[in-house]
Amino acid sequence: MKPKVLVYSKLPEEVLEYVREHCETSSFNAPDNTPGSPFTETLKDAEGLLGAGLEVDAAFLDRAPHLKIVSNISVGYDNLNIPEISRRGIMATNTPGVLNDTVADTIFGLLVATARRMPVLDRYVRNGQWKDSRDDALFGIDVHHKTLGIIGLGGIGEKIVQRARFGFDMDIIYHNRSRNPKLEEQYGAVYRTLDELLAEADFVCLMTPLTPETRGMIGEREFKLMKKTAIFVNGSRGATVDEEALIEALRSGTIWAAGLDVYVQEPLPDNHPLMSLDNAVLLPHIGSATHETRLEMAWTAARNLVAGLEGKTPPNLIQA
Repeated sequence: MKPKVLVYSKLPEEVLEYVREHCETSSFNAPDNTPGSPFTETLKDAEGLLGAGLEVDAAFLDRAPHLKIVSNISVGYDNLNIPEISRRGIMATNTPGVLNDTVADTIFGLLVATARRMPVLDRYVRNGQWKDSRDDALFGIDVHHKTLGIIGLGGIGEKIVQRARFGFDMDIIYHNRSRNPKLEEQYGAVYRTLDELLAEADFVCLMTPLTPETRGMIGEREFKLMKKTAIFVNGSRGATVDEEALIEALRSGTIWAAGLDVYVQEPLPDNHPLMSLDNAVLLPHIGSATHETRLEMAWTAARNLVAGLEGKTPPNLIQA
């Protein structure tokens, strides 16, 4: 008998067919996690869970007594309570590596778009305001030969550093839980304390995972340490930043601008204060969203799932 799997995110058809070949599959594109819902009733017998973003905590696991593996279609897994999942003998997996270059493209593009004010200028042209391109109110800030300060030097962070160093001749400073001698040698990256990095960098790029230690790590004090000409880019998770402090820093000119792909509340509500700020460039949490990369992420997650249900060690097992 095939193991029962609950798929709660939309999958490419070829990936879904692969899962169906190995598993008895129930699919929910918009899971209703309330007691008594079809999703919750199906969860009672599920041995595998495949999707992105669903909060898997102790209360959720209490409703899934037969669960053997949770396969996350994401490199981040702050939606998973890993200690609780592991305590119950359940495997958890993610999709690292396959999205590093794609996310780095997005984050560096966001950095350039913010520095050169591209969304504002696009609206300027579309609204018929382009009469004189010499208006210094339209000017941006150079990216090349500046100092990039990156917080969180994982796989994606390394790809951002690569683009900054070899594409834009930027100096690299970084803050991380541990030193990275390989990257220091390869890219000339220099380790800094967090406060030193914030004070020195022209661009502050936050790429750390969301953990209890990193939640709210950038707030009012940290923004005040940055240069008034600094640009802040967040490609990590919204909750790593005190959003109210960021909004105030942008309004008051404490920092020059911010480029954001993540937020405390997603999607952003229509009346969110960030919407009214021309010095904030906003993306809809789309860092890995290309057809090629999302397909590869889905394949990676599906293979993790099937391996775990076949009694093998999944390629991307998350260790507690």
